[in-house]
Amino acid sequence: MEFGSFMEFPPLAGGSESAAFDQALDEVAEAERVGLDAVWLAELHGAPERSVMSAPSMVAAAIAARTSRIRIGIAVQVLPLSHPLRLAEEAATIDQISHGRLIYGIGRSGVVRTYEDYGIDYGESRERFAETLDIMRRAWTEERFSHAGKYFRFSDAAVTPKPYQKPYPELRMAAASAETFPQIGRLGLPIFVAVRQGPFSQLADSIKAYRRAYQEAGHPGHGRVFLRVPAYLAETRAGARAEAKDSIMSFFAYQAELGRDSARRAGGELALQRLKRVERLEALTYDEALATQIIVDEPHGFAARLREVDAEIGLDGVLAELNCGGKIPQPQVLRALRLLCEAVKPQFS
Repeated sequence: MEFGSFMEFPPLAGGSESAAFDQALDEVAEAERVGLDAVWLAELHGAPERSVMSAPSMVAAAIAARTSRIRIGIAVQVLPLSHPLRLAEEAATIDQISHGRLIYGIGRSGVVRTYEDYGIDYGESRERFAETLDIMRRAWTEERFSHAGKYFRFSDAAVTPKPYQKPYPELRMAAASAETFPQIGRLGLPIFVAVRQGPFSQLADSIKAYRRAYQEAGHPGHGRVFLRVPAYLAETRAGARAEAKDSIMSFFAYQAELGRDSARRAGGELALQRLKRVERLEALTYDEALATQIIVDEPHGFAARLREVDAEIGLDGVLAELNCGGKIPQPQVLRALRLLCEAVKPQFS
């Protein structure tokens, strides 16, 4: 199983934005030292109270220059917000600097406010995503090409550099809504799944639909699944759960507010679906979260719970959110990282 850490680069109380970057990059250095497989970078906009991570490609390049082994993942690049040729150039540059360590996660994001800030209609996001991805693949694999689509037009474009990995970095795609899972399966891409807004058990049927569509489309293998999950470790179960509680529960409250705002902006049937998830989050207790959608424990208990989740939905990797909510002090986050790599990861090798 692949073990990674999902990072949002939270701001520091009373600290500068530069200090927030310094602290997070120190965590990346420790992740490489203790043997983590990958670090994963969010893309978040317009939320200074939550994150300084608005430009994951730039941060990925900085990590590539500072490290030599750990893989660098973006989870996820929001494709509809940017020009596809620029995205293709940036990703290929990171891949070259890192000598092929980039994993390129892609998605649309459900934060409607971000689309409004960028002057893009959220209703166009699905079409923009598909057109952007098609252009990027061509940019990585063709010396020159032209394109005439709904949102982009250009003639005889040549993108450089080309990726270090051939034909291009591994793509993984975020799946959230039920109809997205089989769509990604037909594309033949690995998927990210998350439990921020619902329990592990809620994913089982959707993952089955993804793998069924993947196999029916004739792709090799069974379709790989990577779980992003709020997670934390300490030497004892009681210590882990006490230390993580306030940060994780504040994050669920934040997600409920964000979901309600996005539902209001999106409108229609999409709004109704989101409001149902929001209402569940608003009623969620810490004990219920521990039982259904987070993994917080001492190393043996953590490994046991991860095996249960693996048996239930089938996992190829985990993206552990070791500071979900951004309120856990850095020394404790680094301790959790070491426990994950030294006491849990070896049990899944």
